[in-house]
Amino acid sequence: MNLNEEVNQLMDFYPRIYFACHTRHTIDPESNEKLTSNQLSILDHLDQEESISLYELATHMGVTPSTMSTTINRLEQGKYVERRKSKIDTRKVEIILTPSGARIKKSKSVLDTERVMAMLKHLNSKERQAALEGLSLLAFAAEKEMKTRSLNKNWNNR
Repeated sequence: MNLNEEVNQLMDFYPRIYFACHTRHTIDPESNEKLTSNQLSILDHLDQEESISLYELATHMGVTPSTMSTTINRLEQGKYVERRKSKIDTRKVEIILTPSGARIKKSKSVLDTERVMAMLKHLNSKERQAALEGLSLLAFAAEKEMKTRSLNKNWNNR
């Protein structure tokens, strides 16, 4: 099998695993509030130190500012994000992650533990070991690729 065929296989396999095992929502144990995968994705793009404008966030996420505003309103009501006036331009409002938002962001996972366990139960011990070894190798290659991209980006920005 050549590299292109292997790429096609991985491109076929990955979404099937993701859709079978990804978390549909997360429940905040402190407030008992349900956060959607969309809300969690937004929290992933926010930081407690560096703020971002609603427009920049909407553009990055590929939605309109009004759509992003609706989601940010819900996250703000849950005290997961906060709106602040920009220090540079007080006419602008920026979004920042609150301690509650950071707690949720840190505690969640893209994959649901119970779904992953159920999936792995369909394999015998030897198959599970082979699957995990393969994933370990892919994770290693992914980390190497991310480091390479980061180094290239930093080098090109000099």
